[in-house]
Amino acid sequence: MTSPSPALAERLDGLLFFPVTAFGPDGGLDLDAFRAHVRAGVEAGAAAVFACCGTGEFHALTPEEFGRCVAAAVEEAAGRVPVVAGAGYGTALAVQYAGIAERAGADGLLAMPPYLVVADQDGLLRHYSALAAGTGLDVIVYQRDNAVFTPETVVELAKVPNIIGLKDGVGDLDLMQRIISAVRADAPDGDFLYFNGLPTAELTGLAYRGLGVLLYSSAVFAFSPEIALAFHKALTTGDDATANRLIDVFYRPLVDLRNQGRGYAVSLVKAGVRLRGLDVGEVRPPLSEPSAVHVKELAELIERGRALLGEN
Repeated sequence: MTSPSPALAERLDGLLFFPVTAFGPDGGLDLDAFRAHVRAGVEAGAAAVFACCGTGEFHALTPEEFGRCVAAAVEEAAGRVPVVAGAGYGTALAVQYAGIAERAGADGLLAMPPYLVVADQDGLLRHYSALAAGTGLDVIVYQRDNAVFTPETVVELAKVPNIIGLKDGVGDLDLMQRIISAVRADAPDGDFLYFNGLPTAELTGLAYRGLGVLLYSSAVFAFSPEIALAFHKALTTGDDATANRLIDVFYRPLVDLRNQGRGYAVSLVKAGVRLRGLDVGEVRPPLSEPSAVHVKELAELIERGRALLGEN
């Protein structure tokens, strides 16, 4: 077991890239396309690569495919940015996926909710503590769906040495403020990290910034890095006029479009990557492809966003 990366928390400073996982016409893994996708994201300015997570269809990958993808992402990142891999399902399987990611060279884990069960707070604490104890990697816990925490539980999670942060996919700002306050009160000198993990995080970026949360996952970066980077710059420099223009012209309409279909938080992103010229294939079942009408709307949205930046 390798030692955890002591610098991971410090390296997660910038736009976080969640690549899609590429599949070929036969539905099998297309590692060449995946490598090209990761390489392009790193070269475009991603601060980290989160491989095989939600956008990367973690749920649809075999352990062998997962390991190959994480290893490929590590090779393409080549130490320039950290690579964080997904881990999920029940505790035993999550630890197994953590081991695969660690052997593949990942720098950290994004711990997704346990599969199927709705656990109480003690059970969730036991699950994530066991996962953290079973790996030498640093762990970011993903709050969403059946894994929503009280402030008291997050205080306990933050005491686990290699749990370094919480990614919020719920969007309850009252809860997030109470969590942040409780952890800060318990450890005033701590450096626990918080991430906006909503499906199109830029839409709520200004609200999360009010809580002091500037880190977020950008699905848009996967298919339109120039728009994503422009918004990130505006958000972090206080250029609210630009941020609001991008929200009004691009991000709010994108969320409206995303809400037209189940699974569009993944399949629409994959369609966007294909629109930009890289054939990463279709999503695997049980997800389905967006309609042709919605793909056309996405293409028009991307052009409007790029036009706003003067990049026709």
